[in-house]
Amino acid sequence: MKSKPEASDDMPTVPIPARRVMTIFDAASKHERIEVKPPLVRFVRRAITRVFGVWLRASTFFVTSMGWRECVEPYVGYGTDDYSRLVCRTVYGPARRQAGMANRGIRGMLAVPAPRVRVQIAIDRVPVETVQIGSSEVYDKIDSLSRTSSIYAASDAAGYLDLVAERRLSPGVHDVSYRVPGRRPVRANLFTIAPGTPVGVISDVDDTIMVTQAPTLWKAAYNLLILNPRKRVAVPGMGALFARIEDIFPEAPFFYLSTSPWNVESSIRHFIADHGYPQGPLLLRDLDPRPKTFVPTGVQHKLEFAEQLMADFPSMRFILIGDDGQRDPTTYATIARRYPGRVLAIGIRQLSPREAAPWGAMSGLTSTQPVPVTDVPVFTGTTGANLMSTMIPYLRQFR
Repeated sequence: MKSKPEASDDMPTVPIPARRVMTIFDAASKHERIEVKPPLVRFVRRAITRVFGVWLRASTFFVTSMGWRECVEPYVGYGTDDYSRLVCRTVYGPARRQAGMANRGIRGMLAVPAPRVRVQIAIDRVPVETVQIGSSEVYDKIDSLSRTSSIYAASDAAGYLDLVAERRLSPGVHDVSYRVPGRRPVRANLFTIAPGTPVGVISDVDDTIMVTQAPTLWKAAYNLLILNPRKRVAVPGMGALFARIEDIFPEAPFFYLSTSPWNVESSIRHFIADHGYPQGPLLLRDLDPRPKTFVPTGVQHKLEFAEQLMADFPSMRFILIGDDGQRDPTTYATIARRYPGRVLAIGIRQLSPREAAPWGAMSGLTSTQPVPVTDVPVFTGTTGANLMSTMIPYLRQFR
């Protein structure tokens, strides 16, 4: 029999059933598992994983000795009319820590995860209940968490909790609250997409809507970790392009799919709001090394989430927007090939030589990718205005 929330919670007693999401960490394909890698790669990855474990134990001891306690970082979720995907992370923080603040990236990257913490979740004040058996982070070994009350779900070894809640919700923005023992609830938005919505947008973040200079490692590190998040610069014209797309497809959801880590989710979310981009869920990457799969590549991450969105919204066609500084052209061409008829158009922002490589302006060499070869129309341009001049007339015919 499922336990009911305490009366002091002041929540309805009809629960929302939930189940864990299987990710590439949990259900790695054969070629992604560390055991199939060459001996040197296995040695290096296992060494890094062990060093990370030592750092985790030392940092946990340090912060707990300072009186820090477990808290929740909530992330923006999304869902259909039948189920919703809820993501959060449990970390250690001081007594007065405020979740979701736009801090410098270095603070987020140094956050100490709080593993296997019980989290109580509610959607619009209706509690989420789940049955959880074992922990995939220790090779599916059954642990004591299997006896956790159903009103709680426990985060994994890196502090992440990724659940699918099964309940019919009306389209629109809903409120999700997360609470751990001894802390006040924290909240995040849940975007529920109406059934039959014809068009959606999947956009990259780094160098697509926000200047990061990702191909140049030291510049990307500075922009991501050190630069004040309020001083980050938007890619010229991309806000106007997104606004025009929103005018043509007013019901279109915007999904921001990036290889940036979850640690900087709040900074990116504040950037999107501050620069007037359409609100929507962020689908970011976990950079903590794991015993099974180490760290998934950016291509693996983007393909996994894109395929998940294709499955979540089977009647929706997608506009894919990215840049040529990483692997977006190849990744988007792969998606278009795997899902014929599901990609409406591809927009690729072209980086300048200075953005693409440290000495690109002098040498003329870049690390960018060519325009993808695909049956789907591909539009290119160095700014949002360039993309808008060719992409918007094409999209109008699908209004």
